[in-house]
Amino acid sequence: MEAGNKTGIFKFILLGLPEDPQLQPFFFGLFLSIYLVTVLGNLLLILVISSNSHLYTPMYFFLSNLSFVDICFITTIVPKMLVSIHTENKATSYMNCLTQVYFSMVLPIIESLLLTVMAYDRFVVICHPLRYMVIMNPRLNGLLVFTTWFISVITSLLHISLVIHLSFCRDLEIPHFFCELTQILKLACSDTFLNTTLVYVMTGVLGVFHLWGILFSYSRIASSIRKMSSMGGKRKAFSTCDSHLSVVSLYYGTGIPVYFTSAMTHSSQKVSVASVMYTVVTPMLNPFIYSLRNKDVKGALGRLLSRATACL
Repeated sequence: MEAGNKTGIFKFILLGLPEDPQLQPFFFGLFLSIYLVTVLGNLLLILVISSNSHLYTPMYFFLSNLSFVDICFITTIVPKMLVSIHTENKATSYMNCLTQVYFSMVLPIIESLLLTVMAYDRFVVICHPLRYMVIMNPRLNGLLVFTTWFISVITSLLHISLVIHLSFCRDLEIPHFFCELTQILKLACSDTFLNTTLVYVMTGVLGVFHLWGILFSYSRIASSIRKMSSMGGKRKAFSTCDSHLSVVSLYYGTGIPVYFTSAMTHSSQKVSVASVMYTVVTPMLNPFIYSLRNKDVKGALGRLLSRATACL
């Protein structure tokens, strides 16, 4: 097939899916279970926050947005994977692949920006407790969430606007279980200099901003905690941050290995295993971290379940 964007003709082949027919029912059941647990867990967390007036605070407003993003992110990846496993068809069309590329970029960017905003929220509540509700007012909270979405959407649209001008020569094989930008760029016949430059520039700018924002917030938090005289005050201050620290550690602890594994190896199995932790396991664990490690959420969840049981 000659080079060109014959979007209605060529397809991408996803090689990261399990090949052994005997293992496919196991993987189908495993990923279906993880997907259902993730969606239901995050929906329950959003319901708990929205139904309890004591949780109408900036932190839980950002947390509900984070849960919504996690639902969208895993929905971008897993349902298509389940269909491919069930039908034993690894092919995906150009438009489907491009759509998945877009959402697999925009949603992680939103999540990383939200984690940075949540770090700032923890900084304000510990370092400026008396002015917390004045600083973190509803208008600022809404503006921060809007900004995270705006930056993420614009960044992802820039990438997609360059990808649609690339040419592909034939049916192409992707060593992954979903369409991911860097893998697509490796398969293009045309020059990808602008695409690669944009990837490095935006990754560098956003990465530095995320890291600086989180490190700055927690350096100030650590400094404030050290100045506290009572151990009880220190424990209480740290307890307001431990859930967010756990989620940040999980997010970057799984995301960074994915980046280096994808860059350093051509093994589809290694890339897929690393990516599963980042794209599937992390969204599933986030609601459990915030519910099991947070007394307010556990209390609100208990009251919600009690009301639901009483209505039956």
